[in-house]
Amino acid sequence: MPPLDPGENAECVSDFSANANVTGLTKRKDPTHATLTVTQINMNLKLNITIWVPFDVTQRVTEHEEGHRQISEYYYLTADKLAARIASDYMGKQVEITGSDLNGESMKMLQQLGSEITEEYEKELNPNPTQLLYDSITDHSRNGADAQEAVDHALKNASVEAK
Repeated sequence: MPPLDPGENAECVSDFSANANVTGLTKRKDPTHATLTVTQINMNLKLNITIWVPFDVTQRVTEHEEGHRQISEYYYLTADKLAARIASDYMGKQVEITGSDLNGESMKMLQQLGSEITEEYEKELNPNPTQLLYDSITDHSRNGADAQEAVDHALKNASVEAK
């Protein structure tokens, strides 16, 4: 179990991960110049959720941690659409490549583009404001608020209330 913040007695950790693999076509202009065109992007998306609860924890605390799980799963339901939207901005993109090893430079550029896509995805997929609103509503399961009602409220209102 990871270290807990003061006042916490359980933990839900959601690990969203992504990896974009970009392929392209390199068209040589001369021995040291080429144009790289992105032709395909595959993204591997994952969500791993781990909930730690002590054996003597109350049902309310368990329900609270399950609420965090539900929020993460809600975001993951549309993660593929987010990834596709981000990737679509890169499809067909053309990049000028220079150097004595054009194949090597193309591979480096494809890896860089994959990193950019992955980074943008991880930045935009942000359930944290919703998770924080949920904790605020429930006071980390201490105030008796119904966990499911709090999940529903947080999902519906996080974009408004987080600001």
